[in-house]
Amino acid sequence: MTGRKARVEQKSEEATGGSTTSYRERNSTADRALDILLLFDDNRLVISGQEVATRLGVARSTAYRYLQSLVGSGFIEEQQPTGYRLGPRVFELARLARKGLGLSEVARPVMRELAAEASETVLLTRRSGTVVVCLEREEADQPVRLSYERGHVLPVNAGAAALVLLAWAPDEEVERVLTQNGGLPRFTGATVTDPATLRRRLQTIRSENIAISSGELDEDVMGIAAPIRDARGEVTAAVSIAALSYRVPHERVPALATAVREAAGRISEQLAVLDA
Repeated sequence: MTGRKARVEQKSEEATGGSTTSYRERNSTADRALDILLLFDDNRLVISGQEVATRLGVARSTAYRYLQSLVGSGFIEEQQPTGYRLGPRVFELARLARKGLGLSEVARPVMRELAAEASETVLLTRRSGTVVVCLEREEADQPVRLSYERGHVLPVNAGAAALVLLAWAPDEEVERVLTQNGGLPRFTGATVTDPATLRRRLQTIRSENIAISSGELDEDVMGIAAPIRDARGEVTAAVSIAALSYRVPHERVPALATAVREAAGRISEQLAVLDA
């Protein structure tokens, strides 16, 4: 090797921070490991060394080396004599991935589907003491001009979503709302301000697992809301439809109520999986 050629090769290695060959090998090994993990699916829960070699197009000894590396890190484990299955490290990463998801991330895909199905605005709300907070809002093709947006604080005694959250609040908090100084606030002529009437209303909501309101917070807006439950079965939020009253004839309400209940149930099921 001439001195000039040696100097050129040395500069090439320095420009890449070391050996380009070892860098490519590290990338290749990582890619192969991912390729092996992606071989698993519902119909292939166990894979053999020969299957890995065939699918990756490598020698069986090479496939075995990749497999042993994954075994050593806990991503797969040997299941003799059939082959290899996913290991505990994968389950731990899946748990962490689920834990990283919050209520909004779980709810929004379901809310988008509900908004498309109902062609109405969908809200996600949560109670905070004696008020309700709007967490998310998904618009349909025909949006409604509402008095509440993401982050807005809403009253707890008016509107379907608020009443759902109040219906499953602890008894002492319900009584604090019902007996507050100055009485229950009125927002429209339809707002329920009589404590005894509201108590009966909350009991009906609990028995039917749905709340339907019309013009109680905004005069021209009707709402349909259902409770979202966490893994313990406790109501943690509400999903609701908000629509202009004239767009929802009486005969359409039962179908919308069913759609809202189903959406709440799907969100609740996913929350239970996250907490598992």
